[in-house]
Amino acid sequence: MAALKAVLFDLDGTLLDTLADIASCANVVRAELGLPPHPKEAYKHFVGDGLTELLKRAFPARALRGPGLKARARRFEELYEEHGQDETRPYPGVARMLDALALRGLPMAVVSNKPQRFTEACVRELLPRWRFAAVRGARTQVPLKPDPAGPLAAARAMAVRPGSVLYLGDTGVDMKAAQAAGMFPVGALWGFRDAEELRRYGARVLIRRPQELLDLLEG
Repeated sequence: MAALKAVLFDLDGTLLDTLADIASCANVVRAELGLPPHPKEAYKHFVGDGLTELLKRAFPARALRGPGLKARARRFEELYEEHGQDETRPYPGVARMLDALALRGLPMAVVSNKPQRFTEACVRELLPRWRFAAVRGARTQVPLKPDPAGPLAAARAMAVRPGSVLYLGDTGVDMKAAQAAGMFPVGALWGFRDAEELRRYGARVLIRRPQELLDLLEG
């Protein structure tokens, strides 16, 4: 393993537990269409590939035909603007991990498939103590993960080679993005997906607690 000099984080399911607010907002949109709610746990498998894919997984095709997809996306974003941080919090141990990384002077960045303004808001409001060299969410004309464009831009912002970046994420999308960018993929088992998926898509190491990331960097 090459010397790791920086850390790139996914956001949802890695640094922040966003599931309850995502599920709540999507279920409100479903209710407005006369559809029953999905269980919160179901959203663990709906998220990860951006808002459009979330809606395609969480809604029947008939609700997304024609202008339906844009209308559902617009309504979800209205709700998430107001309620996206009602229950969202950093996972236990994340603050301690980030403090330790900052103390060591390691550059850090965030790359998410969440829309840019929500990514920025979550980092600004819920992770205010830490400096991230880049905070990148979904934006026009930039492909979503697992395309490596976002992670590679974050590596440039951190002024390190991709091969020196530890990429911590909780889904197969993250592991594929890390591999495509030439980074070191580490799977977070406290997030939205299981060990089998993370291994299948290329995780080199799996960790159960944020503190284990520090042990990995020391090792």
